Amino acid sequence: MNKIKLLGLGLLMLLGSTSFAVAEEHAAAALDHAQQAVTHGKAGHASVLVEHATEALKHARAASEVAKGESKTHIDAGVKSLESAIEHGKMGTGHEPQATKAAEEAVEHLKQGNK
Repeated sequence: MNKIKLLGLGLLMLLGSTSFAVAEEHAAAALDHAQQAVTHGKAGHASVLVEHATEALKHARAASEVAKGESKTHIDAGVKSLESAIEHGKMGTGHEPQATKAAEEAVEHLKQGNK
């Protein structure tokens, strides 16, 4: 009986660490794409900002599913900022500053979520 409990505990620990690794991997990818969205937004490339913000959003949502505590709070705030960046980026010319600002906010939240 003790062997079964030990095996179960080991499996739970493995699954827990795997979830953390998945969250960390997705959060890192989200941050990378969000940073690229900022770079392209500053260059006036709204369509490329939208592409990177969309990829960042996919990864941020995946990270949010397994994140916990303060990290989840920041990742969720990053998701909202990315949604705003995409919305403004799709509006095209003249909306790059708002889209870029939202992407910058996402970067800050994602950095905090990655700590």
